Amino acid sequence: METLTDRFGRVHNYLRISVTDRCNLRCVYCMPEEGVAFTESSNLLTYDQIVEVVETGAALGITKLRITGGEPLVRPNLDQLIARLAAIPGIDDIALTTNGVFLAKQAKALKAAGLNRVNISLDTLDPARFAFVARRNELRRVMEGIEEAAKVGFHPIKLNCVLLKGVNEDEIAQFLKMAYEHPIHVRFIEYMPIGHADDNWRRMYLPLSRVLEIAKEQHYAISRRDNVKGNGPSEDWEMEGGAGSFGLIHPISDHFCKNCNRLRLTADGNLKPCLYWVDELNVKNAFGDPEAMRSLLAKAMDIKPENHEMAAKLADGTLTHVPTDRRMSQIGG
Repeated sequence: METLTDRFGRVHNYLRISVTDRCNLRCVYCMPEEGVAFTESSNLLTYDQIVEVVETGAALGITKLRITGGEPLVRPNLDQLIARLAAIPGIDDIALTTNGVFLAKQAKALKAAGLNRVNISLDTLDPARFAFVARRNELRRVMEGIEEAAKVGFHPIKLNCVLLKGVNEDEIAQFLKMAYEHPIHVRFIEYMPIGHADDNWRRMYLPLSRVLEIAKEQHYAISRRDNVKGNGPSEDWEMEGGAGSFGLIHPISDHFCKNCNRLRLTADGNLKPCLYWVDELNVKNAFGDPEAMRSLLAKAMDIKPENHEMAAKLADGTLTHVPTDRRMSQIGG
């Protein structure tokens, strides 16, 4: 079977699909406090169109999907899209990234529709700090969503924690304890300059080597854990005697581009070969023309760069491409 292989020999079998750029939170690392201009509903890809892209991708070796946003659970009837995607031949894994606020009410239907896994964003366990980071007081509902996800049988449950220097680094030990005591996987993520690279980002950036230092200070016996399903760029660690585990996603201090296997489809219909760079290919004129859609996917492989150079941005180095000015919520995290 023909595969989606880029100029550097990387085979792509993973498509991240943003179904909306809208979100009910305003997290400090994702969106300015005043928000951003959202795409009009009429300009979002329909579920029929998303299915068409995935059908073409599946014929070219796409096997894994992740549904993102914005906050994907604000899009109505998401379980219906999941069911249609799960029925496409070749698709064998569908995951969802969510802030968890609406998950408790939808978890059962999503699981029944064919959703395999769920990642829930949780940057702090303190209600007041949550209100500061997310600019909304919704921690209780997120925790309810985590509990319901476990109840309906999602496994493993992954928690995505963006570390922010001076904000939540003092909670690393608490998150490690949670992973030790419960069957969950906590993924610590470096703050990325997507759509912005201002002094605020530089001030709040924290390399994830700090997590390993604290794990050792807390006397956990940790060891590398390889080949974890669905963990992509995560560097994973087991905790001896623990019920769960933790991972590090450090695109800046140790970028993971050499193993990149993913494409992104934005809610407004653009293929992005790389999260960081400005390059996008609009798919809307290819609907109804399978060959044109195949050509766009192949072109995405042709223009994909070797790496994202975020580390160079942190060091004020020279970049070889143009960074995107779109925020993470507008691309799909």
